[in-house]
Amino acid sequence: MTMDLTRKSSGEKLDRRTFLAAGGSVLAAGVLLGSPGGGADEKNDGKKDGKKEEKKADPTGPHKLPPLPYSHDALEPSIDKMTMEIHHGKHHQAYVTNLNKALEAHPALAAKPLEDLLRECRKLPGAVLTAVQNHGGGHHNHSLFWTSLKPNGGGEPDSKGKLVEAMRHELGGFKRFQEVFTDAALKHFGSGWAWLAAHDGKVHVFATGNQDSPLMQNFSPLLGLDVWEHAYYLKYQNRRADYIAAWWKVVDWEEVERRYLKSLA
Repeated sequence: MTMDLTRKSSGEKLDRRTFLAAGGSVLAAGVLLGSPGGGADEKNDGKKDGKKEEKKADPTGPHKLPPLPYSHDALEPSIDKMTMEIHHGKHHQAYVTNLNKALEAHPALAAKPLEDLLRECRKLPGAVLTAVQNHGGGHHNHSLFWTSLKPNGGGEPDSKGKLVEAMRHELGGFKRFQEVFTDAALKHFGSGWAWLAAHDGKVHVFATGNQDSPLMQNFSPLLGLDVWEHAYYLKYQNRRADYIAAWWKVVDWEEVERRYLKSLA
């Protein structure tokens, strides 16, 4: 069974209860796939009427680009230095910049924590909803992505930990989880993310399109894999399978376990 977690329009509300009722266990129903789509554009210097346009300063605001917890080359050979520099410094920065710009006229919303904005984004006015969904989602997804990885990571989570216990109960064990997650990432069409997420103590695997966050459906994201081409194309070109295989080698399972325990609190 294939289900689409992305919206058809900014005004359409997706119901988590309907989603879960239709799919039941993600493992039983198969992999849930999102739909392709566009995302945040980055600002470039250009020329107009033969003159170089003056670059405008990025709008300031409450949301900031978080520093990487390691150097740009720390995840090599799995993820190369240049990709990390562009992915973090350009793509992620663009989401932060555009989110702050969209919230300039909405100080009450700008003061809210990003997780709250994403959980409540379906209630926002149309123009703000779209910005929060695309740029807020992009900011949160990437912030989580960087801290899901570490040099000399990979392997498996603690076999006696609660995360593995949940994987065993809901997904058939860690190895089966890896198979289902890899399948979700490989088969997702277009730009988006593959996720391990939690709700009511249970773990689920699914994919979302664009920069949609599991928070928008009241899931707690535990581990996300960015399958936008900008995340891997410089090193792997169209070989998404090679990128996914390399990514498994740098996953920080201690951090993923910590997030799962937090979701139970």
